[in-house]
Amino acid sequence: NDINVKEYLPLWWQNTRTKDAGGLRLTEAGFDVLTEIDLETYDIPYPKEMPMTPQVAIFLDQFIDCPYYLTNRSIAVTDQKKAVELSLFSGDLRKYGLQKAMSRQKKNKENS
Repeated sequence: NDINVKEYLPLWWQNTRTKDAGGLRLTEAGFDVLTEIDLETYDIPYPKEMPMTPQVAIFLDQFIDCPYYLTNRSIAVTDQKKAVELSLFSGDLRKYGLQKAMSRQKKNKENS
């Protein structure tokens, strides 16, 4: 029901603006709900030297297409395929985002 959606949307989701894709970052309360209902999550640690910058947060918003939760040491995702992709980048979210952005740019050039 609409009242429940309006009540829980800002409690569970970090980014509640309306858009076609992205915005699936969970708040701590949202992640706790997933844990309570035993939804499987995959925890991928960051490299120690990787800074969490605003650009990294934007990359995640654009390219992570499943609910995810960030801590100071790792990202937890709910999609196994996404977990494998991130693991292939050794958890370096910056490199992952750059690669995805370059792939999108190349694809857009080919289609124009």
